[in-house]
Amino acid sequence: MQHETVQMAHGAGGRLSQALMQRIFMPHLHNAFLDLLDDQAKLDLPAGRVAFTTDTYVVSPVFFPGGNIGELAVNGTVNDLAVGGATPLYLSAGFVLEEGFSLAELETIVKSMAEAARKAGVMMVTGDTKVVGKGQCDRIFINTSGIGVVREGTALSCRNLKPGDTIILSGTVGDHGMSIMTSREGLSFQSRITSDSAALNGMIASMLDVVPAIHAMRDPTRGGVAATLNELAASSSVGIEIDETTIPVKADVRGACELLGIDPLHVANEGKLVVVVAAVDAGQVLDVMRSCEHGRDAVIIGSVVDDHPGMVVMRTAFASRRIIDLPLGEQLPRIC
Repeated sequence: MQHETVQMAHGAGGRLSQALMQRIFMPHLHNAFLDLLDDQAKLDLPAGRVAFTTDTYVVSPVFFPGGNIGELAVNGTVNDLAVGGATPLYLSAGFVLEEGFSLAELETIVKSMAEAARKAGVMMVTGDTKVVGKGQCDRIFINTSGIGVVREGTALSCRNLKPGDTIILSGTVGDHGMSIMTSREGLSFQSRITSDSAALNGMIASMLDVVPAIHAMRDPTRGGVAATLNELAASSSVGIEIDETTIPVKADVRGACELLGIDPLHVANEGKLVVVVAAVDAGQVLDVMRSCEHGRDAVIIGSVVDDHPGMVVMRTAFASRRIIDLPLGEQLPRIC
């Protein structure tokens, strides 16, 4: 019998578990490591420092304009490795599935993960599937872990900021968070806002090829650009000043934020970079970013200063100044 939804028996390790593997996962994710179906992947790693990261994705809704939970999980894990100067190589994936979840939707998610991994040049080498009863999770949760090797000669760290450094933003802010929020029940906008979910390792590699001495990079996910800048300022005990007029925000995203009373700087992104680099190198880094698909709208938004260490201050469009603080809580829950 061919089931159309996830059954509790799919997680029991028996025939239905094997059928799920062969029907959904293996046709799309297969490679020399995964095909062995061992309890672990035995990996070949180049010489160098190993970078390791893990994250869990519980985004709601599972499908949203511009992506779904599967490709988001791959892209987010790849980016977490890449912003540390690592070349992402291998990923794992653990799935928690709710009984009754559509197998057709699961296959769509797995296909998107395979395509995202292919684009990023990484392999899914091991994984796990668990099934829980109805109401014990919200359709599907995914945990992904990633391994990469740090490029020789790079020393990216949030502790590297120095007064005089230039801060570059790779593009428009708030796209992902607003795509999730406007997709949820009860919210409707004429314009269709799409997520910016993307793997940025290709662009980052090109940047480091030209300027290996980039000081720091972060992907501004939960808490948005505001949280990222505050974390950087606190870690390096420096001040940061940004210019409101330089920060790119799409008109439909700005409109949604205004309607909901949310600052775009606090909204999550899943395909953007905050880059801190010595002023002398800023022009080269900016040129490389603008030559890449995911950095075409890159702009300089501010600089690192001696004043007000640990604080982020924005010069507004009205020539005033205001402190950009960390959000008190998560304004948009379950955005990744």
